[in-house]
Formats: sequence, structure tokens, C-alpha cells
Amino acid sequence: MTKFSVIVPTYNERRNIGILYLLLRDAFAHPSLAKDEFEIVIVDDNSPDGTQDVVRALQKTYKDKNLLLRPRPGKLGLGTAYVHGLNHASGEYVIIMDADLSHHPRAIPEFVAKQRDTDADVVTGTRYVPGGGVHGWDTRRKLTSRVANYLAHVLLSPGVSDLTGSFRLYRRDALERMVRKVKSKGYVFQMEIIVRCKRAGLSVEEVPITFVDRVYGASKLGGAEIVGYLKGLIRLTLTT
Repeated sequence: MTKFSVIVPTYNERRNIGILYLLLRDAFAHPSLAKDEFEIVIVDDNSPDGTQDVVRALQKTYKDKNLLLRPRPGKLGLGTAYVHGLNHASGEYVIIMDADLSHHPRAIPEFVAKQRDTDADVVTGTRYVPGGGVHGWDTRRKLTSRVANYLAHVLLSPGVSDLTGSFRLYRRDALERMVRKVKSKGYVFQMEIIVRCKRAGLSVEEVPITFVDRVYGASKLGGAEIVGYLKGLIRLTLTT
């Protein structure tokens, strides 16, 4: 029996978190995971829209002791949200994913199967191999993503096809080792940690996923995040 901890950072995801919770329960009901355990760790950054109230209502309605709400006092960065969640997680494996339904939990059994077949330290979802893709983005955002990924490949030679993806499964001890080395706190966290995993000789496998743009709420990706990405890319090029 294996225990999985799903860490989900949230900020203003009141309309999405209930749907995601039910989809996660359904994913872990898959026959291949019938003998395993899971918990869901919600790391909410003091959302003003009532996200935490929805999580508490789900805990009460489903009497689910494995749905954990571990809030923070404010927006402290995506990378630190994962570290915070890891401090409260008890699984041998950790799954990180977005709360906005852009990552469908139905891929989780595929992640687990890939890990068990290969004994990988990391299994990462990728949009950029056959079977993967993006739905709901306009041409500008698709081009931005492709250019960002291309620049990272040219400068870092990471050995993975999707550096900025945020749907991954980690062996817990591997994740704990790597987060101590990561300097980035925002969106660059995802890129930095996977680069450091490869540089450290950890085994990384990929599973194709379909990324679907959010239906409810506003994207957190803006100009500041793009500038931060470029700065982080330069820093990683010089330091890894």
C-alpha cells in the first residue's frame, strides 16, 4: 500500500475547488489505486473569495479527514506554497497540480503507473509530446508558452519537453532534497526544480497531458510573471 499526498495551492478558487475535490476522489477510485491511500492538502493564501469556506464545507459534508486545509496569511509565492504543503503532507509520494481545473486528475493513475513501471523519482506531465496538448488558449498565449519553453531548452538543455508544467508526481524524499536547493519562489519554481532534478541525476519520466484553460476565475499569469520567468531563466543559466 502506498500513500499519495496531493498538494494544491489556491488563491480565489472558490468555484473550482469543489469540482477538483470530487474529480480527485474519482481518480483515486481507479482500480489500479484501490489498495492505496491519498490525502489532499489545500494551501490557501488567504483567498478573499471564500475558498477556505468551501474547503471546510467539503470536509464537513464528506466527513473527510484526508482533506486538509493548511492556509497561509497571504500570497507568499507559488514555490513556497509547495514547501508549506510538503511540511503538512504524510505521503510517500507527492503530487502537485493547479486548482483551476487546467490539470485533470484522471491523469493521476497514468502518472502512478509510469512511476511503478520505471521506478522514476519524478513523473511530469507534458503538453509537448504526441498525446499532449493545450485547449482554450489564444494564439498569443500559445506562442508565449512555446517561446518560453524553446528559450529554456536552448539555454538549459534540461532533457524534458515541458519545463513550465506544474502537474507532477515526486518521490517524497527526492522532492524534499530538491526544494532545499531551489531559490525561486514564483512561477520559475517549476522550471528550476525540474532542472535541478535532472542535474542531480534523478530519473524523470514524462506522461502526455492535455492542459485546459480555466473556465472560472482569472489567470494569475501576467506581465510580472513573464518578466520573473526571464530573470529566473537567466539566473538558472548562470548557476546550474
